[in-house]
Amino acid sequence: MNAYKIIRLAGIAGLSALSIAGCTKKSVDDPVEYSFVVLGDCRVDKADTNSTTNPAGINFAELDRSMEDIAKLDPKPSCVFFNGDEIFGYEQDTTKLMNAFAIWRDRVEASPVVKAGIKFVAIPGNHETEVDSADGKAPSRDAERVWLETMTPLLNGNDGPHAGGPDSLATDQSRLTYSFDLNDSHFVLMNTDPVGQDAHVPVHWIADDLAKARKNGAKHLFAIGHKPAFGYQGTMAMAAGNRSELWDALETNHVEAMIGSHIHVYDGYQPHHAKTWMIISGNGGTPLDKNLPPNKQYFGFTVVSILKSGNVILKSYGRDVPTEGYAAACLATKYPTTIRDSLDITWKD
Repeated sequence: MNAYKIIRLAGIAGLSALSIAGCTKKSVDDPVEYSFVVLGDCRVDKADTNSTTNPAGINFAELDRSMEDIAKLDPKPSCVFFNGDEIFGYEQDTTKLMNAFAIWRDRVEASPVVKAGIKFVAIPGNHETEVDSADGKAPSRDAERVWLETMTPLLNGNDGPHAGGPDSLATDQSRLTYSFDLNDSHFVLMNTDPVGQDAHVPVHWIADDLAKARKNGAKHLFAIGHKPAFGYQGTMAMAAGNRSELWDALETNHVEAMIGSHIHVYDGYQPHHAKTWMIISGNGGTPLDKNLPPNKQYFGFTVVSILKSGNVILKSYGRDVPTEGYAAACLATKYPTTIRDSLDITWKD
C-alpha cells in the first residue's frame, strides 16, 4: 500500500457520545465543520435468510447497532450513505424484491439516525440490481425499476445520465448515478452495475460532472459506489478498462476519495501515491472476508470529517464480531464501538 499517513487511534469505549474529532488540542483548534458517514453490506448469507423471520436477508443486529452508534456521533453527521447490498436480493420475483426493499427501508426510516434528522441516502449494490437465473447473475431492468419505486424516499438526486449517450446505457440511470452538493463538497453517487454493464459506471458522464463541479468551485469531491475501483489491497473489483477511465477522471479532478463496499472489510490506501484514496467500507454486517488479519476483523462504519482548515479526516469505527455468531445481538456493553483507524485523505496539491 502507498498510504502515506496512517494513524491508528486508541478506543473510546464507554462514552455516551462517539466523538468524531477526538479530544486533542488540534481538534479544538481545527474543529469539524461537517461530516458524513458511509457504510455498506449488511445482507446475510443465503443460508441465513428465512422466508418467515428474515425474508429480506438482513443482518438486523448489526444494522440497528450501526444506526444507534451513528446517531450518537458528536458532532452529528450531515448525511449517512448506505453503499449497497442492503438485502440478500438476487430475486427474480418483483413482488418479493419490493417487499424486501420495503422491509429494509422501513427499518432505516424508524432508526435513531433518521429520527435525529440526519439525511439518509441509499445506493444500490449488486444484490439489489442483479437477478439470479440459469444464465448466471446479471443486472435487471425490473430490479432497477423496483429499487426506484421502493427506495425513492432515500434517494437524493435525479441529474444523472439517461439511456444511450456516450456511455451507451441500456436504461435511464438519472436516479441511480447522480450528483449533489453538500456545503462545499460535491458527491457523485454511482450505480456500479447498470443493465448490460456489470461492474461498470457511466464514466463519461462522471468525468463531465466532476469537471463542472470543480469549475463551479467545489472544494472537496467524493465518489461513492458499491463496487470499488480497486479491491482489498489492490485486487480487481471493477472492470479493468472502465476502472482505468474512472480513476483517471477522479485523479484529474482532484477527488479526495472513492468510497466503495462490496468487499467485506474496511480498508484504505492510495493506488497512486499522494492522489485519490480508495476506501472500502464493506464491513456493515455481512460475514467478513476470510483470512483477514486480526486488525481487520470488525463490523462498523466510516466517518469522513471536513475540518475548518479544509483538511479531510477519515475515521473507521468498529466493534468486534459477536462470538455468538455474526448476526447475533451485539450489545454495546459487550461489544463497544471504538475508532480502529484514522487517515488524512486531504488532496495534496
